[in-house]
Amino acid sequence: MKIYNTLSKKKEEFVPIEEGKVRMYVCGPTVYNLIHIGNARPMIVFDTVRRYMEYKGLEVNYVSNFTDIDDKIIKAAIAEGVEAQIISERYIKECKADMKALNVLPATTHPLATGEIDGMLEMISDLIHRNHAYVAKDGTVYFRTKSFHEYGKLSHKNLDDLQGGNRSLLVTGQDQKEDPMDFVLWKPKKDGEPFWESPWSKGRPGWHIECSVMSKRYLGDEIDIHAGGEDLVFPHHENEIAQSEAANGKQFARYWMHNAFLNIDNRKMSKSLGNFFTVRDISAEYDLQVLRFFMLSAHYRSPLNFSQDLMEAAKSGLERILTCVDKLIDSIQTMEKTSDLAGVMSSEKEAYEMIEGYVAKYENAMEDDFNTADAIAAIFELVKFANTYNSSSTKSLEVLNYMLKNIQTMCDVCGIITVKEKEILDDEIERMIEQRQQARKDRDFAKADEIRNLLLEKNIILEDTREGVKWKRA
Repeated sequence: MKIYNTLSKKKEEFVPIEEGKVRMYVCGPTVYNLIHIGNARPMIVFDTVRRYMEYKGLEVNYVSNFTDIDDKIIKAAIAEGVEAQIISERYIKECKADMKALNVLPATTHPLATGEIDGMLEMISDLIHRNHAYVAKDGTVYFRTKSFHEYGKLSHKNLDDLQGGNRSLLVTGQDQKEDPMDFVLWKPKKDGEPFWESPWSKGRPGWHIECSVMSKRYLGDEIDIHAGGEDLVFPHHENEIAQSEAANGKQFARYWMHNAFLNIDNRKMSKSLGNFFTVRDISAEYDLQVLRFFMLSAHYRSPLNFSQDLMEAAKSGLERILTCVDKLIDSIQTMEKTSDLAGVMSSEKEAYEMIEGYVAKYENAMEDDFNTADAIAAIFELVKFANTYNSSSTKSLEVLNYMLKNIQTMCDVCGIITVKEKEILDDEIERMIEQRQQARKDRDFAKADEIRNLLLEKNIILEDTREGVKWKRA
């Protein structure tokens, strides 16, 4: 299995630290709003990486955090007149509902930044003790960037060049820093902000230290894979390396994986351009399985362009696979009732060889830096062969079962659901909406949200209007 390592800028054979086990950390979202489709790409990509590793028999300890304290969360809380915790808890719940709808498996651990403050205080104290960090007059703690001689090794940036030519990359507060490139480990609170006690000031942690501490606690000083969007390479992941390796004295992560950006109609996604879409927005028009299938239609390191035409193409492609599965199931069920089970004939052996060839093609694509585009192409080849074989008059029940099993397994590794649960009935939907309305009257908003999320998982979209609640199937 080969992985493109951002650190070395080349594909490397994946060799885990501990045989048969993988320690993997993926940076999660900052929870101040509904997740957008750009957030969804790394969730889907690295969930698929995890699924493939588990398919190959590896035990994956998969950690993905929620950043539940941040300037944006505080700003949203102030705007609503509530505590920051109310905002973060609400959008963690919404994020988990969207992840489930995208068929993203729950992480082994989903740590919250606010639950790991003690570990952050401990690591910051250790960095100060080792002379890698210092305390400014106002109680801000900065990492002393020049104390870590390998700074820039992930982003392949030269520290002197960063200081001289890229002022836009510097963080604020240069007047009290020893060096403009030093970054914040702990910041004093402002009026009205949540805070924690520390030896340096009442305040909260910087963003970068959060992931270093959560990774260390749940995966250890050294991990196999650290992953996220390419926008995190610098400064977030670069700073994680500096503080983790300075504190622990060990290589932080062996392999660094980064997915490329998602554009909308060949333009960067932006609220100001009016092309900003949440996952919830897309769910109103498409089954989110289509979005997942679309995301995997390109290699994760290639920029991906989102458009209506490409989503329609993904929808058609997914339907081809699902139709094939339905027809195989129908044929198998019919033959089980009417056919006697004959031995494997020479022609059937050829069919088995063809199927195994497509499976090998699929695995070769996934082993080559998780090339899901080529892996899906192999699924389509098997689907085409299955359709032809299934329409023949000499088909074998055993071969049909083998085809079905392999198509479903390959799709499952990609997180594509081939057989859906029985569709929820209209009267059941109406009953659940009534329960939600009653919960809202009782001011039991948690229960109301829970019912809405249950309906969303079944692809039922609710819209609150002046005329009452309207619903539709996605």
